Amino acid sequence: MPLILSGARLFDGQHFHEDHAIVVEGGRVLSVLPEADAPPGQRIQLDGGVLAPGLIDLQVNGGGGRMVDGRATAEVLAQICAAHARLGATGILPTLITDTAEATAAVIEAGIEAARRKVPGFLGLHLEGPHLDPRRKGAHDPQLIRPMQETDLQRLCDAARRLPALMVTLAPVAATAEQIRALRAAGAVVSLGHAEATAEEVRQAIAAGATCATHLFNAMSQLGNREPGMVGTILAEAIPAGLIADGIHVHPAAMKIAMAASPIGLFLVTDAMCVAGSDLTEFTLGGRRILRRQGRLTLEDGTLAGADLTLPDAIRCLITEVGAAPEVALAMATSRPAAVIGAQERAGRIGPGSAADLVHLSPDWRLQQVWQAGRELL
Repeated sequence: MPLILSGARLFDGQHFHEDHAIVVEGGRVLSVLPEADAPPGQRIQLDGGVLAPGLIDLQVNGGGGRMVDGRATAEVLAQICAAHARLGATGILPTLITDTAEATAAVIEAGIEAARRKVPGFLGLHLEGPHLDPRRKGAHDPQLIRPMQETDLQRLCDAARRLPALMVTLAPVAATAEQIRALRAAGAVVSLGHAEATAEEVRQAIAAGATCATHLFNAMSQLGNREPGMVGTILAEAIPAGLIADGIHVHPAAMKIAMAASPIGLFLVTDAMCVAGSDLTEFTLGGRRILRRQGRLTLEDGTLAGADLTLPDAIRCLITEVGAAPEVALAMATSRPAAVIGAQERAGRIGPGSAADLVHLSPDWRLQQVWQAGRELL
């Protein structure tokens, strides 16, 4: 018998619907219709709140005690995907931060194998570095940051053709316009980040094919009155940009300004590390100790090193601290990130034929239940 979910406001990825039910069968949404018209089936009556598409996170460095690194296998990626699904993110891009060429190659092969196995929740990979600007290294190892070479470009283009999606974060100083054009032609999503870049450098990278920006405000040149920097140019050009909405990486007032400047361009990311979904209080990253204290992840010198955040927490922060409209905050964690990687037909929405990846959020925006392909996880 089909599964019938009702009793909560329905958010389909773009809009709210009142007094509607979702009919699920075979791991997919069969129909969305008024509750009064729902057919017989196994009915789950939700206690208010919001029923939304499974959340999408395009920047996930680890979870469930595992990191994306040179030792990652398809099994490790599956464990990370499963850990984040239980936290509400039923679709993710496991993310490798700056590492060696050998580690990058190993993670790409693990990702290709994960895609072949159809690992639940695996939408592709995000390679954040090593082609960054050492002046804005953040928690990345400066010894491993380097300009893109021809062998790197060939590896990335091949990966883009073989993976469901590939996002590559790079700095304009570390890649030429020709390299950016080649990545874009191969199908990669080129995201600008970790750069002390001028407005002209950013505009040239966008003209070459960069279509996104990584964790807006963090590890990039800031907005000035005579030099807009990377922050100002991203907002002026209105390209999509990830936002870590924990109130730590970006002040709520800055988030509010950015959302007003780019009302449809921003999307939420967690930048989560291996502690997500675990009770770990510290871990090592590239041989360096990372501390988990009071909602922060930092190197021992206090440098932020990822975030201790879930997407439901980020949604709640936007709504309660920034004053975002609920439909905007929810879209920033569903349909918008899905569209950035071209996955809008298979993720981030609720409609006939869509995957039955769903989350139930309470009236105060806390995660209550998760379904992946119609199977209840939480």
